[in-house]
Amino acid sequence: MANSIEAVYMVEASPELRSAQKDLLCGPGTPTTESKAGYHSTGKYNHLPIVWTQTIKSVPMESNKTPFIIAHEFFDALPIHIFQSAKVAAKPPPPKNSGSSSPPAPAQPEASTAAAPKMEWREMMVSPTAPGTSSAASSSSSFRFDPNGPPAEFELTLSPGTTRHSRYLPESSPRYRRLKPTEGAVVEVCPDAALYAADFAARIGGTAKHPRADGTASGAALILDYGPADTIPVNSLRGIRHHKTVSPFAAPGLVDLSADVDFTALAEAATLASDAVEVHGPVAQADFLELMGIRERAAALAKGASPEAAEAIDKACKRLVNRGPSGMGKVYKALAILPENDGQRRPVGFGGDVSS
Repeated sequence: MANSIEAVYMVEASPELRSAQKDLLCGPGTPTTESKAGYHSTGKYNHLPIVWTQTIKSVPMESNKTPFIIAHEFFDALPIHIFQSAKVAAKPPPPKNSGSSSPPAPAQPEASTAAAPKMEWREMMVSPTAPGTSSAASSSSSFRFDPNGPPAEFELTLSPGTTRHSRYLPESSPRYRRLKPTEGAVVEVCPDAALYAADFAARIGGTAKHPRADGTASGAALILDYGPADTIPVNSLRGIRHHKTVSPFAAPGLVDLSADVDFTALAEAATLASDAVEVHGPVAQADFLELMGIRERAAALAKGASPEAAEAIDKACKRLVNRGPSGMGKVYKALAILPENDGQRRPVGFGGDVSS
């Protein structure tokens, strides 16, 4: 299969990370050329062409090729919008016109039961931090931030009314609309994530606009990231600096921003984009890796390694599958987008098994 690979495309917006990836995959000093698609170089493994693009739209969508897509900790870095359900502000009564000769309108009888308050989505906006506000108090995240981290320069505040985003994004899915009647309900929406998931599905299954060459779906996408398995993320925006969780509004430009991935929204976007794909997962990373044989693979690697290397392999394996708060096995999830096959076979890692 490796010999059939024609090219590798890396979607990376950061020039610094592109440079680091090029040095690792192609070797330091390897020449790079630029085109409309992105930056081109040659990998030191199998001498495959590698192309770096800033967006997946620059990756050719070729109907006669089979795409294999891996999105590892990709979606958590995409921007999100945060919305909160609030009562519609009551309109002030019209001013009395003292000069009018018209008789006053008859008084309306009071309703026997109070009508349910009308709700609307408001957007959480970024504002300068109020004087004397601490980093912990100025953030909406439920994560515990490093108390010794830099102070937050900004904070989230609720918009006084609707915004153009709040009038559309939280109304785009019944999952969000069901929460609207609950005052104070909060949802995080990532429109870019839905666009990427839909693009993955279109490349694998084809669409009316971009049909597959022979009408048959082909390829696969594997998404590995962190987030809840079946709920809408809430209060998950955080910053990461020096491997510690800090306020997302501290030291702007120097802190990596991250938010939980809404896996159900990804699945929804993928299946709506193409009728020829199906989605499996999300499943916990520990379950996925164990079903894929990580423990057996780690044991095989450690068998021929030095004691120090064997210990490092064992430690790394345990961290990947550890389901505790300090491990990655539970908080990280795996989701797959595959050609639709009427549910005849579940893929390995998602409840299926290897068959001949």
